[in-house]
Parts: sequence; C-alpha cells; structure tokens
Amino acid sequence: MEFKGFTTKLVHADRLLNQPQDGAVHQPSCNSVLFEYKRVEELVDIFQGRQAGHAYSRQSSGSIDALQNMLSHMEGGIGALTFASGMAAITTSLLSLLKQGDHLILSQFLFGNTNSFAHTLRGFGIEVSLVDVTDVTLVEAAIKPNTRAVYLETIANPVTQVADLAAIGALCAQKGILYMVDNTMTPAYLFDAKEVQASLLVGSLTKYIAGHGHVLGGAVIDTGLYDWTRFPNINPAYQSQPAHLWGLIQIKKKGLRDMGGCLTPQSAHAISVGMETLALRLARSCENAIKLANFLSNHEKVAKVYYPGLCDHPQHQLARQHFKHYGGIMSFDLKPGYDCFAFLNSLKLVLNATHLGDTRTLAIPVAHTIYYEMGAEQRSKMGISDNMIRLSLGIEDIDDIVDDFAKGLDAL
Repeated sequence: MEFKGFTTKLVHADRLLNQPQDGAVHQPSCNSVLFEYKRVEELVDIFQGRQAGHAYSRQSSGSIDALQNMLSHMEGGIGALTFASGMAAITTSLLSLLKQGDHLILSQFLFGNTNSFAHTLRGFGIEVSLVDVTDVTLVEAAIKPNTRAVYLETIANPVTQVADLAAIGALCAQKGILYMVDNTMTPAYLFDAKEVQASLLVGSLTKYIAGHGHVLGGAVIDTGLYDWTRFPNINPAYQSQPAHLWGLIQIKKKGLRDMGGCLTPQSAHAISVGMETLALRLARSCENAIKLANFLSNHEKVAKVYYPGLCDHPQHQLARQHFKHYGGIMSFDLKPGYDCFAFLNSLKLVLNATHLGDTRTLAIPVAHTIYYEMGAEQRSKMGISDNMIRLSLGIEDIDDIVDDFAKGLDAL
C-alpha cells in the first residue's frame, strides 16, 4: 500500500520496506561482522556482484541495508550508502569519483570542514574552484573542459546563502556534469532535490535525520537522474553492472570498502528510529526559527539577522521557490560594542554547543570556533563577522526561547 503523507511513510517504512522477522516494526541491529555461506559459490557470486548478499559488515549488513532503503525511499532515489559521519560521506564520495587532473566547482560558502577538504583535494592534483553559487552565471563561467562535478549546499552555514539550485541543476544537466547537493539543512520534508535535477545527495544524518544529538552518520543518495555513462572516471570493472548503479558501486567499492568509514549497526538503528519524527521536529524548529528571526531583527542591540525566511534576505525568493519552510538555522550579528561571549554566557535555556538539527536550541560564536582555522580574510569573504552568533533552533516552546534571548540581550 502506498501512503500519501510524508510522516506516515516514514513511520511505517522500516516494517514495510525491510519486512523484519517475527512481526518486528524495526529491523533489529545485526552485530555480526562476518556472514557464512554453506556453498562457497554463493560467497564468490556476492563478491563479484552476481548475487545480492553480505560479505563483510564494513560494506553492508541487514541493519545498514534497512536504513539505506529508508533513506532512498524518502528522497525518491534509486539507492543509498551510509557512512560513519557526514564528512565521511562527503570525502569518500569525492575521492572515489575524482582523479588527478579533474576540476571540481565548490560553493565558496561551504561549511568549514568541507571547505578545508578542498585543500586536501588540491594536494591530490584535483583542481578546485570556489564559486558564489547564488548566481548561476558565475558557476557557468567557472566550468572547464575537465570539470567533473559541482558541489554545493542548499542553505549555507552559517550565513544562510541559498544556492541558485534549479538553474545550476539545469546547467549541469545540459553539460553532463555531476550535480552534488548537500541537503543536510533541508531533508526531503523541506526540499525535493529531484525537482532541481540533483545527481547525488550528500550529507549528514547526525543532524535533522537522526535529530536528537545522540548518534553520528552520513549518507549518499543517488536520485537516478544522472547518466553515469557520461562520467569518464568509472572503473571498467564496475561497468558490467547496470549503468544507473555505476556511481554508487564505485563509491561503495573505492570509498566505503577501501577507506573504511562505515556506519555501525547500532547507529543505523538509532538513525532509523529518529527519522520517524523528522517532519514533526523540522516543522517545529522552522516555526520557532521564523518567530525568533523576527524578534531579533527588530531588537535594538542586533545589527543583522541572516535567515532565508526574512523578506530582506538576498535569496528570500529562491528559498520561497524551493523550500516548504525556511530551515532551522540562522545567524545574527550583535551591534558593535556588545560582547557576544557575554551574551552567550548569559543564556539559561540555550546550549553553547557545536551541532545542528538537535531537539534543543544551540548557539555558538562562529569566528572563534567552527571558522577559526579559516582565518580573518577568508571569513570576511564569506560574510562572517567577528561578532556573529549561529543558532540552531530546537523544538522547545517558542515563548521560552524568546524569553531567554530577550533577557540575554537586556543584560548587555
């Protein structure tokens, strides 16, 4: 039976897609590292891709397959792979698909760790261009004959720039370029990645998908829209399989298997349970975010609020076009003369913590923590001031959240 509602589908996905034994509504955690086959021919067929099955839990297990099925179903994809963290998913995918002499276009607004990884790629002989992805003409101008992929985030962290998603998707489709979209901030409940012709969805499961700050994970999901026969780097050994699977096969073999950033069965189980309330939590976080953004934007001690839901946000119309809600993260600058440390230390409800997508509201001084290594010059290019505070809105009652911020600002 095909259900219409997003949450209905997620709540029942595990039992219907994966059909656990004994009437269980969740796939049990499979803690075996190895898998026995009575006939060695079966094991050989699994190794050589002629038969579905598990050879070793670093590559797959029943727990991992169950979560991957749910993620692919949620995003309308043809398959998914899971990893030990979002960064493992990102780095593994790029290293598996790119080689020396290739060119990669990255958003210049990428999260600090992903941005840092660009330097690692350059060290491997992969050319990287950092581009303002809010303007498709700048992306088009950066394309070269050896451009293999464009990688961006839907909503950037922490300044909340929104990429020109549909226009870039159309450009990549026209040029035959792989379009990799990090939708950590906007999972399927908020954003339909297939509408903008995304090829691969890459990102963190730690944040909104799992949702409770208790488990790490990452994923790559193939939307089925990219023609892998146009991608020149596929290993000939994998081309005996159906062409639409080439990308995931190469990431699984060269990345997950060879690099080893695998998700544990226990983590997979925790993430799959957290997914069930994704829409409920996201809706509440987004509702809280727009209300707090309006409060802060009208406060006399706040210089600027960065949130796509505000009408004065540079990409507000793009956000309205693509997202069901405007997301649960924002940033703001205190006016000159006010100490962001003093403000953060005065908060009673809000946690000073580096995380996103939690049930709790979180705050962090950006320049001094997650973007400290980047240096002042690069922070300035990204629009990050020394007084910027990033927030991730939780699901608490909005009156309590606003009251905490009001008292903290009044104390300055």
